[in-house]
Amino acid sequence: MNHSPFSPDLWFGLMIGNSRLHWARFSGKDLSAIWHSDYLSQDDIQNLSAPLQMAPIILASVVAEQTQRWQYYPHLQIITLDQIPLKNLYPTLGIDRALAGLGAGAILGWPVLVIDAGTALTFTGFNGDRTLAGGAILPGLSLQFSSLHDNTGDLPAVTLPDQLPSRWALTTSAAIQSGILYTTLAGIGDFITVWLEQFPGSQIALTGGDAQALCRYLNSYSPHLLPQIQETPAALFWGMAEIVWNAESFRINFRNP
Repeated sequence: MNHSPFSPDLWFGLMIGNSRLHWARFSGKDLSAIWHSDYLSQDDIQNLSAPLQMAPIILASVVAEQTQRWQYYPHLQIITLDQIPLKNLYPTLGIDRALAGLGAGAILGWPVLVIDAGTALTFTGFNGDRTLAGGAILPGLSLQFSSLHDNTGDLPAVTLPDQLPSRWALTTSAAIQSGILYTTLAGIGDFITVWLEQFPGSQIALTGGDAQALCRYLNSYSPHLLPQIQETPAALFWGMAEIVWNAESFRINFRNP
């Protein structure tokens, strides 16, 4: 096993999320592309197409079983929570939340509240000293919709609408959309308001797969909030790059397959 400083022109960031894989392509220090894919089987990983077969992959994960599938990828480095230069992180904090906080704070400034609208909807706040102030977790929008259909006998499967529906619905499907969206938006607004009372001038970063939809809904529900929110789809990968390029001790292990 050879140990070499991390300085390739091409490398990939990979976040194993709760329901899919999140990818980023870096050209040196420049983030050039972001995309998402389904989980890969062991065979899929062994047969990755070029340039993925040859380039380093920097991996973070919240799903241990999926992480195991990548253990024998020849150019892999796994980021762990103890490598993230933030204070007051508790042992079970999701590394995706920590990385997104680091990335958002590094690019937008501190203090920062990160709202991640993924499988789970999370709020994670850091003060001006890069210290975790705390946060909250609830089911994400899609999970809220699917849980009603999956755990009841008659409620229909409902998807996210393109636009915020009428609050007072006249069909069951519309009533589900109204109930979930208006209560979620009210909760988001309350968290932002209370955070800004504690940390005036703080940055508010919105990331995750449902971020664009939430921005559309917020534009109708509370347009005064929208100018305070910055949509940051790359926040997590900004955090990953911050560790890779700024931690003097970070080295990648090049392993022979």
